[in-house]
Parts: sequence; C-alpha cells; structure tokens
Amino acid sequence: MTWRPTASRSTLARRGDILATIRAHFAAAGVLEVDTPLLGAAGAGDPAIASCAVDVGGRVRYLQTSPESAMKRLLAAGSGDIYQLGKAFRREESSPIHRCEFTLLEWYRLGFDHHALMDDVATLVARVLPEVRLAREPLSALCARAGAPDPHRATTGELAAWARALGLQMTPQDAADRSLLLDLLLSEVVRRAWPTGGGGFVYDFPVEQAAYARIRPGVPALASRFELVIDGIELANGWHELADVDEQQARYREEERARQARGLPSMPPDPALLAALAAGLPDCAGVAIGVDRLVMLACAAHDLDDVLAFGRDQASETT
Repeated sequence: MTWRPTASRSTLARRGDILATIRAHFAAAGVLEVDTPLLGAAGAGDPAIASCAVDVGGRVRYLQTSPESAMKRLLAAGSGDIYQLGKAFRREESSPIHRCEFTLLEWYRLGFDHHALMDDVATLVARVLPEVRLAREPLSALCARAGAPDPHRATTGELAAWARALGLQMTPQDAADRSLLLDLLLSEVVRRAWPTGGGGFVYDFPVEQAAYARIRPGVPALASRFELVIDGIELANGWHELADVDEQQARYREEERARQARGLPSMPPDPALLAALAAGLPDCAGVAIGVDRLVMLACAAHDLDDVLAFGRDQASETT
C-alpha cells in the first residue's frame, strides 16, 4: 500500500482553479449554491444505475447517485435557480473514466428548455476548455451519418440485428430489451461521432431513453434530453424536466418493470419527490456534469487517477 497521492500538486492546483471557475460562473449568473444530504431513503430507479446501500442504525439508506431528488424538492419550495457541487456514488467497476465515488456538478435553470440549457453548458465548458468547439446534432442525424438504425423508427429486431453485426454476443433477453439496445446505439454512435479533440451535444432522444425528460408529441415523439460528449467521453446529461407527478409515477413503474426483467432488486420510488411534484415543480431544465472527467480533459490526462488526490480506490486500500 502507498500513502502517496496519485495526482501531482500542479494538477490539484488546476483542479482547484476549475472549481473556482465553476463557482464564479454561477455567482455571475445569480444561481444559488445549495448543499443536500448524501444519504437518502430511496436509491436510483434507473436499471442502468446501481445505487450503493449502507446500513444506518439498522435501516437501509442509499448514497446519492445524484442530488436530483433533493434539488427538485428545493425548486418546488421556491428556491429559484440552483446548483450543487459535491460527491455522488454509483456501484460500478473502476476504469480510466469510472469511479464508484466521483464529483458531480448539477444545476437547474427556471424557464429554460434543453436548448437554452445547452447554451448555458457551452458557456461554462468554454471557460474550462476554451479550445474545444462544440457541435450540435439530433441523435437521428448522427445515426444516419454512421449508417446505424434510426433510433426512433427502427424495430427492436432491427436494432438487435445491427448489434449482432457489430460482433456483440447477446442473450435472447438482451435482444428483446429495446432500452438496452438503444443504450448500445448511443454508446457506439454518439461517443465516436466527433474526432479527437472535438465534441458536441446530441439531442432529441427516443422516448424509451427519456429518463425524467419531457416528451414532445409528434411523429416521432421526442424526449427533450441531451448528452455532451468530448473526446469520446460522456461529460454531461441534461433534460427539460418532467413536472407532471402522474407521468413521473408512470416512469417509475416502467423502471420497476425493467428492473424485474433484468433480475435487479426492486427500488421503491421516492415519496418526497412525488410530493414535491404534486405541489408543483416550476418549468425548468437540469443538467449534471462529471467534474472529474472535465478536469481530466482540461489536463489532457487519460485516467481519472491522474486528476484525483487518491485514485483507484486508494483511500480505502488495506493491502
């Protein structure tokens, strides 16, 4: 075991400068910094996100995968525009761009849709990565350019056939899981859409990938969601936030069915969030950015270890 940090002092200083830049950006815009609990009674319902459960006095509590629920409660209570900069936790294997514990920046702007929020994200990112030029394209256009299936109109069978053509091995259950196949499409197409040193926003997702974004009716119906990718790395996800409590409950039910189909443990909905939505969530858009990844890009690093004081779970090593 080594006690030494994994990041150099100069990198830690650059990280500190970036955090100061983030706070200055929001201070100039009049966005309030808030601080919410890391522990909550409900975990993430999204079957693609694994929550970290802990025992607190004999009761199961979950480390937040994002401060979304608590921040929406603040919004419903009249907080106005808010942001939070702090730790989040997801149960997943470490990799050069993944950690169980990470630093997350999440913010909400009242009266914004996802396009206005992309402008806001671009302004902040330009303060940290001034050399990066960000494109914007709907997901369907990226898929057409890559010769991939149309994410809105392709059948589940066509998506599965495309995945097999890439050489991917799938169980019959996986091949029938449309949401899983669309996640694969997103990974294969979007994160390779722009050359090294470039990046962009992809927006207008299929309704199956709406998460908690509003759905705009039409043919096809579109989820008002975007993702920001730079150098092939997913950096941010944003939404024009769903505000209807009945629709939110329906989304929770859809997530629970998906969890059951994948053999995952049940995750009850957050009653406090539902109560806040019932009281009235203002029209707003929200986004979360992986700060460690942003620092990694700013420092031209290739592994999160290089920008974390103690990386690769070093802080908890015993051998």
